[in-house]
Amino acid sequence: MPKEYKYKRVTFYYDGKQYSTYGKTLKEAHEKAAQKELALKSGDQGISGNMTVARWAMEWLETYKQPSIGEGQYKNYLAFINGVIIPAIGSKKVKDVKDVDLQKILNSRVGKSKSDLSRLRMIIRAMFKRARISRLILYDPAEELTLPSATAGKRRSITQHERDHILNLAETHHAGLWIKTLLYCGLRSNETRALDWRHVDFDKKLIHVEQAMKARTIKIDEPKSIAGVRDIPIPQKLYDDLLAVRGLPFEPVFKQPTTGRRHTESSMRCLWNNFRRELDIAMGAKLYRNKIEISAVASDLVPYCLRHTYGTDLQDAGVPINIAKYLMGHSDIAMTANVYTHISEIAIQEAAEKINLHVK
Repeated sequence: MPKEYKYKRVTFYYDGKQYSTYGKTLKEAHEKAAQKELALKSGDQGISGNMTVARWAMEWLETYKQPSIGEGQYKNYLAFINGVIIPAIGSKKVKDVKDVDLQKILNSRVGKSKSDLSRLRMIIRAMFKRARISRLILYDPAEELTLPSATAGKRRSITQHERDHILNLAETHHAGLWIKTLLYCGLRSNETRALDWRHVDFDKKLIHVEQAMKARTIKIDEPKSIAGVRDIPIPQKLYDDLLAVRGLPFEPVFKQPTTGRRHTESSMRCLWNNFRRELDIAMGAKLYRNKIEISAVASDLVPYCLRHTYGTDLQDAGVPINIAKYLMGHSDIAMTANVYTHISEIAIQEAAEKINLHVK
């Protein structure tokens, strides 16, 4: 017959709540009670204000965010949590975090882009708002966080000087077709990565944008918003180039030059960097042992500048703003208006001509 045990019970209180542990002996029950109390104090047991920020951050991410966000956005959240929040206050108990702790985290990233700081503040606010709603804390220390000085992201069109050099290089560089597509059709980079030849209607001279590559992934899905689904007319100067290399319906239009596979986010970044380097040299950069020492290309020249130029080209061509909103895939006409308020060189030249005609 197996030996029957009459389990011993030990009761203790922590933070106003009663806890019980059991053991075959009173000593074992006391040992378990001590272990449980230690776990409660370190925040490793239960969902309460005593849990560490590190544990709550992951609990919040997995429970409240992951089911409703994409893989790319999830990785973005995780990068901020593991790379910024946890190193700063991960060992603190949630209930012990003060607003000054959170403000110091933001202040430590002075000089980062405004979007970087805004995303970090948004994550911190969401984490502690949920902690208050879940009654883990009595007040929300993230409510009044302010953004420190940040570098505002620049969105601009390319100059005529840049356009001439870019289009000249595009005739010979392996990224040329991609560069022209960004400039002449205003596609986003993640839309070009998802573009197949079946989306290019050669009869109607249209590009059907109906899918996009999810950020930081290799997954193809619908565009971020319904406005991203659109038909874009193909200018003749791009049409001929596309027709010359036309592939099979389900082949990607833009492939990695070495593997022939669809571009990843990383490989497309390398593609741009290579084009930018060749552009820099073509524009007169000073080299030393094949290394660029003095650059001739503006530091803020990025692929988005080509898309922004497409918007200003629409404006210069007299395309109504509501049509431009559709062609650019904007969900809010205010975004299009922001592009349309930028003064282009052509607009200035036209104004000068009108002034000359008016002045006697």
